[in-house]
Amino acid sequence: YFPMFEEALDAHNLPLELKFLPIIESALNPRAFSRAGASGLWQFMYYTGKRYGLQVNSYVDDRCDPQKATWAAAKFLGELYSIYNNWHLAIAEYNCGPGNVNRAIARSGGHKDFWKIYHYLPRETRGYVPAFIAAAYAMTYASEHQLYATSTNKPLASDTIMVTKPLHFEQVSARLGLPVDLLRELNPQYRHDIIPAANGKNYSLKLPVEISLAFAAQEDSIYGYQREKYFPDNKIVAVSDATAGHAAPANSAKLIYTVKSGDVPGS
Repeated sequence: YFPMFEEALDAHNLPLELKFLPIIESALNPRAFSRAGASGLWQFMYYTGKRYGLQVNSYVDDRCDPQKATWAAAKFLGELYSIYNNWHLAIAEYNCGPGNVNRAIARSGGHKDFWKIYHYLPRETRGYVPAFIAAAYAMTYASEHQLYATSTNKPLASDTIMVTKPLHFEQVSARLGLPVDLLRELNPQYRHDIIPAANGKNYSLKLPVEISLAFAAQEDSIYGYQREKYFPDNKIVAVSDATAGHAAPANSAKLIYTVKSGDVPGS
């Protein structure tokens, strides 16, 4: 991911060392999801992601799209830095929000130095900036400590195809012989293995570069593969086989329940 991060940071004239931030945020896992509801490599909250143009719905979560989220994060970080022109404070703001940093500055008597407002910040943020510094050090000087990267199974080169109709990962997998797990790794923004392209709105599909040509050559057969199984009547939302055609039992009654804090679907 680092070349992608560096490209976006450079385009926004930001320090390239900020590429280490997702190590602290998500351990470089694009599907990371926090207890607070933050998602993706850069751990955007729902409304922050929306503010920076990241689409979030039942099928797509752009916060998990490495490229879109990275460019949004670069813009966000640039705006945070412009508040105090101090990167330690900007990184603290990224973690806990400008409001908490402003309150810490006020409580410290107006100091605009992270170490002087340290004890007035939320507990997590006090560890966040030192953790970022530690990650930057560890990644920069890894070889001096006999630490070396292991190889990855992900394709080194990938290409992007624009999908024009609803498409399921299993259709692509069956026709091109790609494991569904690999499609999920390359396209973590799709929540249910479905690309909801419809009504003139296209979506991207990332594939290993050597497979992208095969997709173009077999595009019609990929879209057509067991289409009624995945998209009956060419609709994205389909009734499951388990409930299709079954009416509610005669002795059932409607129950309206108001969800309370702490409730979970299982209970």
